[in-house]
Amino acid sequence: MSLNHVRPWRNIYRRTSRQIMVGNVPVGGDAPISVQTMTNTVTTDIAGTIAQVQAAAEAGADIVRVSVPDEDSARALKDIVRESPVPIVADIHFHYRRGIEAAEAGAACLRINPGNIGSEARVKEVIQAARDHGCSIRIGVNAGSLEKHLLEKYGEPCPDAMVESGMDHIKILQDHDFHEFKISVKASDVFMAAAAYQQLAEQTDAPIHLGITEAGGLTSGTIKSAIGMGNLLWMGIGDTIRVSLSADPVEEVKVGYEILKSLGLRHRGVNIISCPSCARQGFDVIKTVETLEKRLEHIKTPMSLSIIGCVVNGPGEALMTDVGFTGGGAGSGMVYLAGKASHKMNNDQMVDHIVEEVEKKAASLEAEAAKDAAE
Repeated sequence: MSLNHVRPWRNIYRRTSRQIMVGNVPVGGDAPISVQTMTNTVTTDIAGTIAQVQAAAEAGADIVRVSVPDEDSARALKDIVRESPVPIVADIHFHYRRGIEAAEAGAACLRINPGNIGSEARVKEVIQAARDHGCSIRIGVNAGSLEKHLLEKYGEPCPDAMVESGMDHIKILQDHDFHEFKISVKASDVFMAAAAYQQLAEQTDAPIHLGITEAGGLTSGTIKSAIGMGNLLWMGIGDTIRVSLSADPVEEVKVGYEILKSLGLRHRGVNIISCPSCARQGFDVIKTVETLEKRLEHIKTPMSLSIIGCVVNGPGEALMTDVGFTGGGAGSGMVYLAGKASHKMNNDQMVDHIVEEVEKKAASLEAEAAKDAAE
């Protein structure tokens, strides 16, 4: 539950789900909503894949998925798992043997697509491998690869077909006394995905992996993901998320965090509140924000920064942020600390100064957190 008693209109009541473990990351229950991404390197390029996993982890990814399409990839997975700072999910399609091999290689979770992995007997073998090696499983239903009998029954991919597919495979896992699973029902159509997830949330207490699949490029995919996943998260649905973009996996992680931060569900790093700029601006807002985003990427402590071009909204926004800067004209602006006007600063020195103030505030917040933890 995300609560703010002072502002009850911001409350989000998360759906009650049971908790599983993906490696050392709890998913579901009262655990923070975890952020995932997926590598897009060739898995047999072990060095390249490890580098991409590490970059994603540095950006904040809690879990990273790696495709395992063939035996060589399964063999490479062992080295990737050993070097990864976060749990690795093995993405399995078409051949159930890859799932068994991935479990043996140390994957923390196996993502299987019910529509293309084969018979129940083959799924049973994957379940046993997961049990033997301490893996969890994600049932990954996708509108683009539903089982033939469901397409014949419903005539086309639809929310009912997706949820029926997911529930059928939940039953298989449960019939084999396997309960360490989460589930997704993804579609590239925002309406279909949202409807399917709402139905699914009412029919199972399994943790839900949220995503709009094949969402598109960085801009269009971010918008589709924010609309689809944002509304579901607002309703309390979703225990782990992956933003699917035709872009660098690091960008997926950044967008995922921004979606969670906008809803107050997860906080990491500096949340910059900035105006779109206009003729009133006392400095180049767009260039300044672009520079600050890069300069402040190393800050992991949750905090807020307002960068506003003029005094119309600047002082009001600064009241709600840890550090703020408001343009005032004549080549300088006002620096705000903890919501209060502190001192003036020349525009040509503002970026370095803001970085310094943010770093000081982050250090102070970290010291307070360490002190509280020690008490």
